Amino acid sequence: MEHRRLSLSDIAIGEPLPWDVYGEGKTLLLRRGHVLQSAGQVESLLQRGLFVDAALLDGGHKRKDLQAQQARRETPSALRFINLANKRLERLLYNLANESDAASKILEVAKALSYAVDTNADVALSSVLLNQQAGSYAIRHSVDSALLALLIARSMRKSQEEIQFIMAAALTMNIGMLRQHDLLRDKQTPLTEPEQNLIKSHTKTSVDLLAQAGITQPEWLEYVALHHENDNGSGYPFGKKLADIPQNAKIVSLADRYCACVTQRAYRKTLLPNAALRDVLLNGGKPGDPMLAAYFIKEIGTYPPGCFVRLQNGEIGVVTRRTKDAAAPVVHAFVGPRGAPLSFPIQRDTTKELYAIRELLPPEQATLRFSMQQLWGDEAAL
Repeated sequence: MEHRRLSLSDIAIGEPLPWDVYGEGKTLLLRRGHVLQSAGQVESLLQRGLFVDAALLDGGHKRKDLQAQQARRETPSALRFINLANKRLERLLYNLANESDAASKILEVAKALSYAVDTNADVALSSVLLNQQAGSYAIRHSVDSALLALLIARSMRKSQEEIQFIMAAALTMNIGMLRQHDLLRDKQTPLTEPEQNLIKSHTKTSVDLLAQAGITQPEWLEYVALHHENDNGSGYPFGKKLADIPQNAKIVSLADRYCACVTQRAYRKTLLPNAALRDVLLNGGKPGDPMLAAYFIKEIGTYPPGCFVRLQNGEIGVVTRRTKDAAAPVVHAFVGPRGAPLSFPIQRDTTKELYAIRELLPPEQATLRFSMQQLWGDEAAL
């Protein structure tokens, strides 16, 4: 009988082993049907060396491949919805002047993003931090802002019609500088006067372009027009203050600013999520709209999905799921206490003192390589 060494992908935690498993020297270690209960138990055994009858393993792989294909067909992917929406939005916005029924097509993109959030809201939120290479910054930023605005609007129990227009505004708010957005994002020298004028005028230009494309919904156009107004009157183009800015326009504005703060740009330091929340929500030490700020804090939290953290035991991991306790989300550790990569991500309960979160880390300090599917399964498949 020919033996073949097992790998991590061959063993499912919590499920009965489909074959007898042997150690070095063909010593029987585990009988068929034995259930391995924890990742630590599996890792320890794999380090010792586990072997199985090669013929049985090959047959099992074929069955597993078929099962995996069936699961992929049956399990929707939030990340795939997001990336498809990204591509669809790019085609729409760059060709907006020639699109018939542009409003309905943009609302279909918003609906696809709603499907993504319905599939897995944590995957959708994590994509803001972990899916930054999917398409151009100009388009991806609008998609990220729409996803975040959707989560906030739903949490506030906004009507479906309001949510549609909030998302549509987020998706189209920067069309007035669409072709220059990526260039400005990567610019490392001070903005020229024409560039400053472009930024200051892009809200009006966006509204004009949308109107020319046949979009007449007043709420949609108003939220685009006002998405750079500030509570204290320092915004543009009108210098409106809090009392004169609709709450739904504020949702778009805050989502826009938060997503801009946590993504990489050449001319501004990328902020950690907690610092980004403070920067976006606090004006003179207190939020302009305390209720709206409370909803943002509730939905995003100090440790949003997709952020990198160091645990008390020294491990480094990624937040994968929010919980009712904002200070204790679910984390999957990738790097051990001594800096060595773990064989596979291990879920940690951060309510326990050993695995409590010690600090947030910038991505460049985490030095982790992984796919979102490794953490969230087929709901984050590409």
